Amino acid sequence: MNNHLTKGLGALLLVLSLASCQRTLVSSPALGTTDVPVDQSITADPQLEAQIAPYRAQVTSKMTEVVGTAPVALSKGDYESPLGNFVVDLQLAQSEPLYGKPIDLSLTTNGGLRVPLPEGEITTGHVFELMPFENELLVLTLKGETVQQLFDYAAERKNAPIGNATYTVALGKAKDIKIAGKPFDPRQTYTLVTSNYLAGGGDDLSMLKDAVKTETVGLLLRDAILQEIKQRTAAGKPVAADTTKRVTVLP
Repeated sequence: MNNHLTKGLGALLLVLSLASCQRTLVSSPALGTTDVPVDQSITADPQLEAQIAPYRAQVTSKMTEVVGTAPVALSKGDYESPLGNFVVDLQLAQSEPLYGKPIDLSLTTNGGLRVPLPEGEITTGHVFELMPFENELLVLTLKGETVQQLFDYAAERKNAPIGNATYTVALGKAKDIKIAGKPFDPRQTYTLVTSNYLAGGGDDLSMLKDAVKTETVGLLLRDAILQEIKQRTAAGKPVAADTTKRVTVLP
């Protein structure tokens, strides 16, 4: 949102606020509830429409901007998926240059990815629909025992794609964990990039609150997604996920 739009909306909110303060609210003796359908039956106020029109045009122009092209749709799934892999991989790719050193793991959850990315042209609006939250990327340093709990959570819930790792699910637990191709060592600490929402225990990831260190990346997750897509497009690459198998589920 540019400064003119911000100032315009601020002015509109200020006028409405002042107008509401100019008279004392007196409760009606016959207060009740009435269902008012918000649909096409409501006639638009021409004066208000005229005030909103320039801001709507700017937002529409921004949201319909094509930023990339996907050969196939990227959707969610159990354990791993094209959309989940795409997001955890880009979290690493976009965070490491800002963090200044390699990050061991990347995590998201299916609940935070609100919609698939469609086949064909990808617009800024699609990215806002995928990630409508103002979530910030953080790097957590986790003890080995916490990392094991995280993989067990992913094995049980099936909803937590993890980047830069492979593992096997057996009886609802994670085993044969490899991080960056190396066997997991529970005596070590590992770094993990994820959203501030999940770092705070969102989606029942309470073990992440036991991080021994939390560092900011200085990047919103939505901005990271947009940057990744724009960089791929500038390099002549499509919006596509690495679908190499990462999770083996034993019967």
